[in-house]
Formats: sequence, C-alpha cells, structure tokens
Amino acid sequence: MSEVIAGLEIPETAAVAEATRFAQETTSPLIYHHSRRVFLFSLIHAHQLGVQPDAELLYLAAMFHDTGLKTPFSEVEQRFEVDGADHARKFLLGRGFSAAAAQTVWTAIALHTTPGIPGRMDPEIATMHLGVLTDVIGLGLEQLERDQLGEILAAHPRGDFKNEFLRAYFDGFKDRPETTNGTVNSDVLEHFIPGFKRVTTVERIVGSPWPS
Repeated sequence: MSEVIAGLEIPETAAVAEATRFAQETTSPLIYHHSRRVFLFSLIHAHQLGVQPDAELLYLAAMFHDTGLKTPFSEVEQRFEVDGADHARKFLLGRGFSAAAAQTVWTAIALHTTPGIPGRMDPEIATMHLGVLTDVIGLGLEQLERDQLGEILAAHPRGDFKNEFLRAYFDGFKDRPETTNGTVNSDVLEHFIPGFKRVTTVERIVGSPWPS
C-alpha cells in the first residue's frame, strides 16, 4: 500500500524505497526531511500548474538533490549540485532506467539552484525547482492549504531549519569555494566567511588576457 502524506502519494517502487534508504543513511535528518518536503511541495505545484510530472522521477530527483552537500561524487572540484546529479544518474542507470530518464533527473538536480531556467523545462525539472524554492525561501507559502501544510510538517518537521540548513549548505562547499562562482551559493560563503568576496564577472572580463 502506497504511503500518503497530506493527500499526496509517495510512489511505491523499488527505486523509491532504495533512494529513501540511501538518503536516510547518507544524509542528515535535516536534509532527509527537507528532501521529502521538496517532493511534496513539488507535487502541489504540479497540481496548481496543471502538469503531470513522472512522480517516480520527481521523487528520485528530490531525494538526491542535496546529496552532493554531504557525499561528493567526484574527485575533481565541481558544484555540489553536479555532484548530487552525478550520484542520481549513476543510481538510475544502475537500476535499468533509460538514459533519457536519468538525464531528466540529472538536469533537475543540476539546475535546482539556478534562477530563470528550470521553470521553462520539463515538468519534473520545473516543479522540483519550485518545491525547493517553497521549502527554502517560502515561495507560494501563503497559497498552501493550511491543513495540508500542517500534515506535511507533522510528517517532516522543519525544526530550526533556516539556521541549520544555512550551516549545512555552507559546510557542503566551504572547502571548494571556487565552485560557487556565478551561483547563488556564493552568497552563503559571504555570509559565513568574514571578508570573503567572490570574483565578479566584471573582474573576469577586465582581467582577461585580451588586450582590449
């Protein structure tokens, strides 16, 4: 029997069960509950927009989207979003998903912190981006049905989410600061590291080796 939270169904598949265990075992309770809320909020956005994402792919994207903060996938320095996306793609391909399905999940994760682009893409990509925004910055919070929201938070409580998430966010890339250039992630470094200043695009252009 499928798990249902606040009228929203968690897909009942082997991959979903395994991804849930993976998230519980390799991330913190903070990230686990955040990831589950992201999936549930993504479903709500899908209903509001009248789109029908593949619920299994959406769930897998949500559960892997912040794994790169905790368990870097690559020995090379790369954005934490790409680490999480690489984790997810390997997971899906190793369990018989199509290359297209794996690429959809990879893109949803890789772009989940990128403004302006995911909303124009496939439903899994667009709605997960919106789900992340709802849980992190409260996008559309005032439009959520109070009882439904209460059930979601009862199942997956926030606790001191703002402060704890900012710290986990920072810890995930504080040792690879160059990967935050040109992303919203550099804001977090500036908040936690006194005197940190990212290299701006203007500085990159003016300081390039071109004579003019």
